[in-house]
Amino acid sequence: MITTGTQEAAATTHWTVDPDRTVVDFAVRTFWGAMTVRGRFDTFDGRYEVGPDGTSIELTIDADSLDTGNAKRDQHLRSADFFRVDDHPLVRFNSTRVRDSGNGRILVEGGLSAAGTVIPLRFDATVRQIGEELEMEATTTTDHRGFGMSGGLLGMIRSPARMHVKARLARAD
Repeated sequence: MITTGTQEAAATTHWTVDPDRTVVDFAVRTFWGAMTVRGRFDTFDGRYEVGPDGTSIELTIDADSLDTGNAKRDQHLRSADFFRVDDHPLVRFNSTRVRDSGNGRILVEGGLSAAGTVIPLRFDATVRQIGEELEMEATTTTDHRGFGMSGGLLGMIRSPARMHVKARLARAD
């Protein structure tokens, strides 16, 4: 089974993100919840590994690659009010525990690092093997204020922010 830490073979199996068939996006409510701003990250890398010590997942995102379709807003999101791209150019997720929940579902725990702060995350994901590839999808929410990010003018930005990843991963062995 591809999702558990009880792999029979002693070798580790590696998959890497195919950036052309992967989407990393986000949504956050603004204007006191009346409007949702949606965006995506265009540059990222990741891996999924299963070995004798269990399963691990890593996603690394270039924070400067964010795109909401509004250049002025994107520049503000890259500033010290939010992602602090000049000092912290990467957003990273590293799993600390991955458990098989059955039926192609896994429970993932780990740390999300952004703007110089790491917060714990726990979320469900789906994983299915398609030939030598994997398809993985996960959605989770987080409070941007946990990273020290601004709530915007007069608290216009509402928590939680929704993050979504739908990844196609190619076997790297």
